[in-house]
Amino acid sequence: MSKSIIQSDKECYFCSSTIGLEGHHIFGAANRRISERYGLKVYLCHYCHNEPPYGVHHNAERMYKLQQEGQKAFMEYYHKTKEEFREIFGKSYI
Repeated sequence: MSKSIIQSDKECYFCSSTIGLEGHHIFGAANRRISERYGLKVYLCHYCHNEPPYGVHHNAERMYKLQQEGQKAFMEYYHKTKEEFREIFGKSYI
């Protein structure tokens, strides 16, 4: 995984585990390449990434929280407005 603007340590973003880490693009699917370009990704352990009920791919509340934090980090790091974020990613999460 390339550099993240959100996370400097190689540990699960949610539980701090260092075992079974997987890279997660915060604005995946249609915006995976854009997430990659802007460093909007985090490490997640397999459980927090892809296992029900808490994995972000099965838990809308956790996914939305991560998207909100990703948008805030993007706006701060790149000195962009909410409108500029929306132009790039298609919608605002905050």
